[in-house]
Amino acid sequence: MKAGDCFKAGLHIGIGFVGIGLVIGLMLDSIGPAAKAMAENFDLNLHVVDVGWPGSSPMTWASQIALVAIPIAILVNVAMLLTRMTRVVNVDIWNIWHMTFTGALLHLATGSWMIGMAGVVIHAAFVYKLGDWFARDTRNFFELEGIAIPHGTSAYMGPIAVLVDAIIEKIPGVNRIKFSADDIQRKFGPFGEPVTVGFVMGLIIGILAGYDVKGVLQLAVKTAAVMLLMPRMIKPIMDGLTPIAKQARSRLQAKFGGQEFLIGLDPALLLGHTAVVSASLIFIPLTILIAVCVPGNQVLPFGVLPLSASSWRWRSRCIVEICSAP
Repeated sequence: MKAGDCFKAGLHIGIGFVGIGLVIGLMLDSIGPAAKAMAENFDLNLHVVDVGWPGSSPMTWASQIALVAIPIAILVNVAMLLTRMTRVVNVDIWNIWHMTFTGALLHLATGSWMIGMAGVVIHAAFVYKLGDWFARDTRNFFELEGIAIPHGTSAYMGPIAVLVDAIIEKIPGVNRIKFSADDIQRKFGPFGEPVTVGFVMGLIIGILAGYDVKGVLQLAVKTAAVMLLMPRMIKPIMDGLTPIAKQARSRLQAKFGGQEFLIGLDPALLLGHTAVVSASLIFIPLTILIAVCVPGNQVLPFGVLPLSASSWRWRSRCIVEICSAP
């Protein structure tokens, strides 16, 4: 690529991720307090607060094995590419912290540095392979050609989605249900559009949180804004990413005798699909309900709730896959 094209593509990608950060910040500031108020409103006896990835990732990078884990995970990727065990070229360096987290836990539990490194290697290899296996779904459903999502705490939800889908397909009647965000929009017109769905979800969450009328309406407008703005923030990323990914794939294929490659990227790209955001918002009250119903649980999943559009993407993908099955 020419220098000017590279600059333009990189600028578009940066602008897109800034936009995503702003929208997620809106979710964090609005849905986060609502989720906590929901738990307090129902007087839930959950004393352990989940800090989510914003709290766990800095702790991971401060661990004793963090500096070594990054090159180890990269070497695993290179070794798997050379042996053709995967087609994924992972450029999502930040999310190597998930593999590092596994290694850090093993290191703390056993006191063995080698066992910690083994955890990093196994987790990395597992994730790269899952990104490879589910690249077809990424292409067909999200229309991301040549892209894989080798994410350390989400890729493993793919096999679970396949298992649940297989079980659903065996249930008479249920296996004939066809339901998607597009179906809602066709049947209900303007009232089925993603922005309206987001507004209704905001109303429900606000009511469950015990907000007054003003608070409920403000939250509803903010969730509607998330539904509208999140997919639009993906466009500049894809405008910048598409030419870079094509160029990188073509150069790698030329150098390695036509071997096919996939570019491993951050799963924030999946947030452009309205079904993912819709299902993520649905999971906010459901997650609290699950936390209440699990016997002996004392964890309030607060840290993950305001970021559920990102952290629940494969769970959302599972729902979408099941509901849209013929």
